[in-house]
Amino acid sequence: MKTLLQSMTTRVFLMLFIGVVLSTLLSFGLAARERQRMIGQFRDFHAVERIAQFVLSLETVPAHLREPFFTAATGVGMRAEIASGQEAVKEPRSTLAGMLDKRLPEDYRIVSTPATAADCASTGRGMRRPPEQRVSCEAMLITLHDGSRLRISVLPPRPPPMAPGIDLQTYAALLLASIAVVAAVVARTAMRPLKQLAEAATELGHDIERPPLPERGATELRQAAAAFNAMQSRIRSHIRQRAHILAAITHDLQTPLTRLRLRLEKVDDAELRDKLISDLSAMQGMVREGLDLARSMDSAEAMQRLDLDSLIDSVCADATDAGQLVHVNGVTGASLMARPIALRRCLTNLLDNAVKYGYEAQVKVTREGGNAVISIRDKGPGIPPGEFEKVFEPFYRLESSRSRHTGGTGIGLTIARNIAEQHGGGISMRNHEEGGLVVTLFLPLGHAAPVQG
Repeated sequence: MKTLLQSMTTRVFLMLFIGVVLSTLLSFGLAARERQRMIGQFRDFHAVERIAQFVLSLETVPAHLREPFFTAATGVGMRAEIASGQEAVKEPRSTLAGMLDKRLPEDYRIVSTPATAADCASTGRGMRRPPEQRVSCEAMLITLHDGSRLRISVLPPRPPPMAPGIDLQTYAALLLASIAVVAAVVARTAMRPLKQLAEAATELGHDIERPPLPERGATELRQAAAAFNAMQSRIRSHIRQRAHILAAITHDLQTPLTRLRLRLEKVDDAELRDKLISDLSAMQGMVREGLDLARSMDSAEAMQRLDLDSLIDSVCADATDAGQLVHVNGVTGASLMARPIALRRCLTNLLDNAVKYGYEAQVKVTREGGNAVISIRDKGPGIPPGEFEKVFEPFYRLESSRSRHTGGTGIGLTIARNIAEQHGGGISMRNHEEGGLVVTLFLPLGHAAPVQG
């Protein structure tokens, strides 16, 4: 779940979804409030109209016939009676009383008076109302033309229920589903160029010769693609220049070193001659490995599909023929797209390193998920954990176990890692519990095709 929330697509989707839902809920709330206000105004207008018609009709009824008329008023949600004695006047006048004052002729005097529990209990159409609604009625005193004061209690109708019905629930579900679809489409569309840029940046670390990004879409996307392509071009140019400079230097050193070796053969002092030739041989070895390093940084070799198990068997067989102790166990059973010559050099360097410093190499080949894993264990003393990354630096050697006397220049692991990273993989190392160093090469198989047996 945490990984999902870290995705930019998920975050954009959630922001869009929550934002639209909140905006919709706010709109619904405002619309419902306006609806209640309009219903309240209509309810008040209806109540005022009902009272006005009752009062105007009452004026035409003789005084001795008014009592049955008052009884009939109860059926239309009112309670009417002639006020007795001094009634208390409530100030200020209620909104309903003000509306009734505007509806009746000017010669009527209308004031509000406090409502009693009896007033509210007897209004309505014979329905028993809960206590909280019995105290919400209004009482008014209306002075009639004959000077008598009419006391009217009215209980406005209950507001319509706000609980959503089945249709509203279905509508809400459809609305949320449509918002989710729109948010998902927008998030996916907005994040697709960013995802493509991230994938291109990852591929760039593995293959500097990858095709440039297409420069299409919105202006910002075209600018980003153009900037990325320009960066790739500059990096490719710098790498080529560095590789060419290193190759040129090491290649041009071959000729004077060869002449120097020929001249050293003529030195009369045998001991001095041997020392000088030994140093010169070390220099020539460094020059040759410098050329190999330059070649390892050049990814001009074409990619082609190869059988990884066959390549591993071939490299190990060559090492065995050369007198090295190499044992192989396991298979991957898959092929992959790779540069055969470069990958062979990577495996050869790892085997040479294991045999040179650990006396023998035990190669274990497995397939873990989408990766081919090749572990090479030697029987040497291992190296301190703090040196695991340093040994991959060019010309770096451990003083104790990997010295110049072993014939190494400290560049073999550098070349191997360069080649592994060009194939989208990597190299790691650890000390084995029973002694020795374990160097692990992993290569992504991608959509690897199974080897036909």
